[in-house]
Amino acid sequence: MFSRLFSRSKRPFLSLNEQEILALAISSEEDDGRIYLAYADALREKYPHSAKVFEEMAEEESHHRQWLIDMHVQRFGNRIPLVRREHVRDFPDRKPDWLIAEMPIEKARAEAEAMEETAHRFYVEAAARTQDAATRKLLGDLAIAEKSHESLARRLGEKHTPDDVREEEDQTARRQFVLTYVQPGLAGLMDGSVSTLAPIFAAAFATQDTWQTFLVGLSASVGAGISMGFTEAAHDDGKLSGRGSPIKRGLASGIMTALGGLGHALPYLIPHFWTATITAAIVVFFELWAIAFIQNRYMETPFLRAAFQVVLGGSLVLAAGILIGNA
Repeated sequence: MFSRLFSRSKRPFLSLNEQEILALAISSEEDDGRIYLAYADALREKYPHSAKVFEEMAEEESHHRQWLIDMHVQRFGNRIPLVRREHVRDFPDRKPDWLIAEMPIEKARAEAEAMEETAHRFYVEAAARTQDAATRKLLGDLAIAEKSHESLARRLGEKHTPDDVREEEDQTARRQFVLTYVQPGLAGLMDGSVSTLAPIFAAAFATQDTWQTFLVGLSASVGAGISMGFTEAAHDDGKLSGRGSPIKRGLASGIMTALGGLGHALPYLIPHFWTATITAAIVVFFELWAIAFIQNRYMETPFLRAAFQVVLGGSLVLAAGILIGNA
């Protein structure tokens, strides 16, 4: 509801006059140039070649901006009205700098190409609504510049990021993804799946009460998730290790720890004891094999070795829980 009310306060593009169209084009080029420089700053340390791409894209936007300003001065004088894309209905929003700083490199490349496509459509529509011949020609030329042959992002990418460089940057991005998300998430999943086996199945066989067993599993899973999340976030700020944001790592670890335990706690919402227990055991089987798969897929651990370690360890913990519960 609030988004609809807010959108009504914006002006439709068709209501803009030619001076306002030029002002919108100028502010849009300024914004896009700053965004490309923000991309460059965010990527420069780890991806210097791609950073160079975005610097040249920002330089292109600066040239476009100057052409537009010259046209505005020629036709309407030095005072440029304040018209920005957020003032115009249906104009796509741009991400703020603090989101750009955390954007993966492939996402940054895709966003840049989407920005160019948006700019092309804008200049086509703007040129169609302009009567002045010189202004119409300028806007048409800018539309062609944004859409010429291939996108500017791709053309500059071929110059500064050839296949071998892009492959190296993609490997760096994948390594960062593993360090920030996969590694702490996998540790959490292993801890949540394995460490909660004993208390959950011990409670199940000791009480034969599915609801009480579920409560034990729920408390163990949530408690372990909170503990693992705070531990991961607090023990390493990521600056020296290069493992990335401690908040992201903490969330990945905490959430996966809780999910790992809840996987075999939720079946005990089934009121029939043996149905719930058999279902939980099946869930445990799939959890352990999922852990082995992730280790093989992202941590390059041989699958058979990962399966042996995880399944054997989980089976021993499960057996301990059952024996203790039956004692």
